[in-house]
Amino acid sequence: MRTLTRPLVATSLAAAVLLTACGAPRDEADSASDSSTTEETDAAASCDKDSLETRSDGVLTVGTDSPAYEPWFVDDDPTNGEGYESAVAYAIAEQLGYAEDEVEWVTVPFNAVVSPGEKKFDFDVNQVSITEERRNAVDFSSGYYDVRQTVITNAGSPIDGVTSIADLADAKLGAQVGTTSYNAISDQIGSSQQAAAFDTNDQAVQALKNGQIDGIVVDLPTAYYMTAVQLDDGVIVGQLPLPDGEVEQFGAVLDKDSPLTDCVSQAVDALREDGTLDQLADEWLAQQGAPELS
Repeated sequence: MRTLTRPLVATSLAAAVLLTACGAPRDEADSASDSSTTEETDAAASCDKDSLETRSDGVLTVGTDSPAYEPWFVDDDPTNGEGYESAVAYAIAEQLGYAEDEVEWVTVPFNAVVSPGEKKFDFDVNQVSITEERRNAVDFSSGYYDVRQTVITNAGSPIDGVTSIADLADAKLGAQVGTTSYNAISDQIGSSQQAAAFDTNDQAVQALKNGQIDGIVVDLPTAYYMTAVQLDDGVIVGQLPLPDGEVEQFGAVLDKDSPLTDCVSQAVDALREDGTLDQLADEWLAQQGAPELS
C-alpha cells in the first residue's frame, strides 16, 4: 500500500479576527481570541495519537465483515490496503498518526456492526449507510462515500431491460439483511412481493443464479463487481433515485458515544478536502455509468 502523508486539518483564528474587526473592546477581543485558540488547540491535541482512547494502546483496531467484497477490498484481505474501503481505513489511520503496522483488523458481521452493544473495534468500514435510526445504536463518522442503490439481474430475466421502478412492482427481489439495499426494496421500489433476505451478498448471488429471485439490490460499485465477476450473464437494470433527494453516504461506524468519533470525522473531512477520497474512488471505484430508473 502506498503511504499517504497529509497533515490534520489546520486550526483557524477566524473567529477571533471577526470579533476584533467588529469592534469588541480590546480585553474582550483578546479574551475571545485566547478562548478560541485554547479550544482549538485542545481539540487538535485530543486527536493526537497519544491522546486517543483506543481499545489497545498504540494500536488502531478496524473492523469489517467476511468475506470482504471487491471493489471495497481485494482478495478478501482487508490488510493489504487494496480496494476502496481498505485504502480509506489506512488513510484515516495515517491522519490519526498510525502506521500501517499499527492497524489491526477484526472480523465483524454486518448486523453486529449496526446493533447496540460494545464493539470490538475502534471503527468499522463495511459499506454501512448513515441513517438516523442507526444513530440510536452507534456513532458514525462523516461520510466517506456517496452511494446509489442499484438493481441487478441476469440477462433474459423477467426484469432485464425494464426502465422504470413501476416495472419492478411484481419482481421478487433480494438483498443482504439489515442493509439500506434491503430496505429500498419496500421503501423505494414498493415490490408487491416480500423481499428475500440473505446473510451475505454471496447467498443473494447464488439465489439469483438458481432462479429463486429476479434481481438483487446492492450499491452501485458492488453491482459492477457482481455483474462482471460473480454472474455469468449479469446485467445492471438501473440505479434507484435518491430517496427524497437526499444523498446516502457510507460512514465509519463507532461505538455509541465513542471518544474517537470526532477525531475519525476530522480525519475523513481532511481526506475529502484534500482530494484523497476522490483519488481513491477514481482508483478503485471508477466505472462506466449505469442507467437511471424513472
